[in-house]
Amino acid sequence: MILYKRKVTIHLTGNCWDYNFKTIKLYFIMKKMLLCFLIAGSLYACGNNDSYNDNSSKEKKVEKKDATDDPAFIAGRDLAAKSDCFTCHKIDDVSTGPAYRKVAEKYTNTAENQAMLAGKIIKGGSGNWGTVPMVAHPGISEADANKMVKYILLLKK
Repeated sequence: MILYKRKVTIHLTGNCWDYNFKTIKLYFIMKKMLLCFLIAGSLYACGNNDSYNDNSSKEKKVEKKDATDDPAFIAGRDLAAKSDCFTCHKIDDVSTGPAYRKVAEKYTNTAENQAMLAGKIIKGGSGNWGTVPMVAHPGISEADANKMVKYILLLKK
């Protein structure tokens, strides 16, 4: 450590203060220690790397389950593909009927909405998405219509 041996005189309001070499040395040592602590604290705060931490004490991150793994999603998608649903409806794009994602965003996944939408599939309807009426599908059972509705509502982002 290189220190400068100087005698420093500081003038304050007409008084003369005389510092000796030990005071200056202590001042520089304290200044360097403070600087080292600040740098070490900054590196510690900025260098939080989870690969070095013990993950058992932290909360596990809950991964959002993909809807495509849901059996109701797969069953409803297969039923919609066998039916003529994709003639008028697309997943993301509006064609003759509304996009399935827009339907999922408009209706929450409740039992009442599922029953209402299943009834629209079976009986048909109009007025909710414009002037073009939805064709009735009386050949689809209520159970299959409910599976299709669950598939549609699971498309919500």
